[in-house]
Amino acid sequence: MSIVSTNTAYTSDTLRQNLSLLLRTYPFLNVQTVGNSVLGKPLYVIKLGRGPKKVFYSASIHANEWITTPVLMKFIEDYCVSYIRNSNLYGYSVRSLFNSTSIYIMPMVNPDGVDLVTGNILVTSPSYQKALHIANQFSSIPFPSRLESKFEWGGFKKLPTNLQSLVSAV
Repeated sequence: MSIVSTNTAYTSDTLRQNLSLLLRTYPFLNVQTVGNSVLGKPLYVIKLGRGPKKVFYSASIHANEWITTPVLMKFIEDYCVSYIRNSNLYGYSVRSLFNSTSIYIMPMVNPDGVDLVTGNILVTSPSYQKALHIANQFSSIPFPSRLESKFEWGGFKKLPTNLQSLVSAV
């Protein structure tokens, strides 16, 4: 059973749902909330392992780079599956890695921006209108309404072909 989908726009709601399912399925996961975004959305950090070496990964720092979140979330899921099966992941023994390394992952640094570009914030909301007002001062920077007209894809209901193939490869 796959929990993390890689063929759809990934919002902060999707992240929350996936983390809940992953935690129920793999109770050894350590999921913490380390703060909140400007719009009050939780900022999560997931810890994999208990070793003395420490590694930190983050995703979705910039809103238009939301695709990095499902990549890290799929890694978390694959890591958990490999741990349960006592198997390798990318040639590494996950059990050995679990005991030698603590991997910290912040899968969505900017949930407000991600929700803005994936259509998870209503265009009539004050947050969207404020972002639009700021964006209008910088017309060369992509903004959701400009992306829709450029790619003719009505929000993120259908990903452009190049993104579909990228996500499918994950």
